[in-house]
Amino acid sequence: MSKSDKTGPRPQAAATRIIHTGREPDAQNGFVNPPAYRGSTVVFPTLERLRSRAQPYTYGRRGTPTTAALEHAICDLEHGSGTILVASGLQAVSTALLAFVETGDDILMTDSVYQPTRVFCDGMLKRLGVTTRYYDPAIGAAIDDLVRPNTRLIFSESPGSQTFEMQDIPALSRVAQARNVWHITDNTWASPLFFQPLDHGVDVSIQAATKYIVGHADAMLGAITGNERAYPHLNQAREGLGTSPGSEETYLGLRGLRTLSVRLKQHHVSGLEMASWLQSRADVQHVMHPGLPTDPGHALWACDYGGASGLFGFRLQPGPQEALAAFVDHLEFFDMGYSWGGYESLILPCNPCTSRTATTWPEPEKGFTVRLHIGLEDVDDLKADLAAGLDRYSSFTG
Repeated sequence: MSKSDKTGPRPQAAATRIIHTGREPDAQNGFVNPPAYRGSTVVFPTLERLRSRAQPYTYGRRGTPTTAALEHAICDLEHGSGTILVASGLQAVSTALLAFVETGDDILMTDSVYQPTRVFCDGMLKRLGVTTRYYDPAIGAAIDDLVRPNTRLIFSESPGSQTFEMQDIPALSRVAQARNVWHITDNTWASPLFFQPLDHGVDVSIQAATKYIVGHADAMLGAITGNERAYPHLNQAREGLGTSPGSEETYLGLRGLRTLSVRLKQHHVSGLEMASWLQSRADVQHVMHPGLPTDPGHALWACDYGGASGLFGFRLQPGPQEALAAFVDHLEFFDMGYSWGGYESLILPCNPCTSRTATTWPEPEKGFTVRLHIGLEDVDDLKADLAAGLDRYSSFTG
């Protein structure tokens, strides 16, 4: 019996849907997982079929049963009309932007955005004649004052991936709808498990599937999900830009998606515990985690989000570079790396003030900013590791 033949209500719990959506064992000879289809050429049995393209797959770049399975699953979880897969999170950003802008357009971009997105806007989009203006992530409905006649879209990222400022996504969406502009958001931090942007008026939701969807630090992948009016633009951009994820990466995305619920719940619990613990440290000035009641964005998070991921940041008390090196160079369980979302814990000193133009961020001499990804290790071991590092840091600061 195929899934479509089963009777009864469709499971609505996200944890259940993550397991079952996008799977058709009967179409794979009973195997639970679809194979990784490796191919470029798809053959046609007749000239009429070739000319009409009246078959599900026509060329490897346009999709395979493997990509279709993951696109269906992500689209289902995002509550969208269609999803396209691309080769990385940054390609998801660039493809989504190029799907909507043209020469002479103006876009509004959050000042807390992922830095490579800023590089793309200030470089390639500028060369194509598209203007990017950056806005305070806390602006909310007042963004209406920034919309110009040639403003094409609003781009949000909540929370920001270095400074973790929450944005009022519903308020931004209301302005976008009233002013007939698109609203695109980067939803990688929460994943479609903890936040569904399209339910809050967003037109396009972007996932760096490299992070929590893949979940094992072993593949690069991006996903773009659109609502009914946005998806045709995205699909046209996919065709025009030739975006296509690798078969192995797509398979790893499917593999990782099935355990997203249990992994993300643990990241949520461990991340909050670590953030609360860091608040108690005298060597820590400030912890940036919207799940903390003391965080400025906590009310927005509590209202719209179903949980938190394991990514957050904090600012150290002022100290010299030697102190920062002593802190991070000898950690046992926290490795330094630019990605996140895997099973492993990561630490990354960063300098957000170098990529802020509409707002300001304290210079490093006022306290180093550090980003943590809390993995799936035992929390007490992680606390002991950071405590030893912070003690090394404090030995330089008195």
